[in-house]
Amino acid sequence: MTTTTATNAPPLAEPEPEPGPGPKQGRPDPDHRVRRRRSLSPGKRIPAARLVGPALLVVLWAVASAAGALDPGAIPAPWTVVESGVQLWTDGTLPADILTSLQRAGTGFVLGLVAGIALALASGLSRTGEALIDGTVNLNRAIPTLGLIPLFILWLGIGETFKIAIIAIVVYIPIYLNTHAALSGIDSRFVELAEVQGLGRFRFIRQIVIPGALPGFFVGLRLGVTGSWLGLVVLEQINATSGLGYMMFQAQNYGQTDVILVGLVVYGIFGLISDSTVRVVERRVLSWRRTLSS
Repeated sequence: MTTTTATNAPPLAEPEPEPGPGPKQGRPDPDHRVRRRRSLSPGKRIPAARLVGPALLVVLWAVASAAGALDPGAIPAPWTVVESGVQLWTDGTLPADILTSLQRAGTGFVLGLVAGIALALASGLSRTGEALIDGTVNLNRAIPTLGLIPLFILWLGIGETFKIAIIAIVVYIPIYLNTHAALSGIDSRFVELAEVQGLGRFRFIRQIVIPGALPGFFVGLRLGVTGSWLGLVVLEQINATSGLGYMMFQAQNYGQTDVILVGLVVYGIFGLISDSTVRVVERRVLSWRRTLSS
């Protein structure tokens, strides 16, 4: 009878990895995967990145003006526009016009903001509200808002009321559309989960509806802020006695291109500031999101 004796042999040592910059053959390198994944992102945020484009445009404008490539009567040099702006500010004309424009735009924006949020919630949380509101708002969206000016003048007169009403319409439409789209896009499984957890209507709105609708709401808010300034440019040229649009209209009658550019620059500055403010608030409110822009 043959017996076999097992001996406890020491375990074989793993071979030393070959020197080289890459990983061992056949084994993925976790760090290499991470590096490849991160390389797809846009990269780190550039401080004041949104000012780079406007600053480059001003530089090109100044260079072209200094080289004589632009007609001073059609497009004055940047320093000419600055001098005209300083003179208008010293005379007291520009501060008064800016204050009037801010009041008009602010009042119309607040009214449009409230109307857009209220209509979006009523339409997004109720089938009856959706049947009554959504089609009407989309019909309003299909009609050019500035085309409503003659009708609103007949209804509300040619004073300040119709201007504020038109601005409110320009603002509420994008806020409603984007907020309603965000509400409609909330996953139905969250609704089912809220029902299983026994959430009431108020807690359901606070914990599910509002967080789900905020990204779309901020998109509409940015469009609404921009729309309020765009509408103001046209409205302040209709039976107005003050405001940036009125100042530009008067400058057109006298051929003052530099004054027109002053008004456009002020409009652009306020539009950029308001949009940047909304972006900052959005990043703080939605800090829980991880996006490419984070």
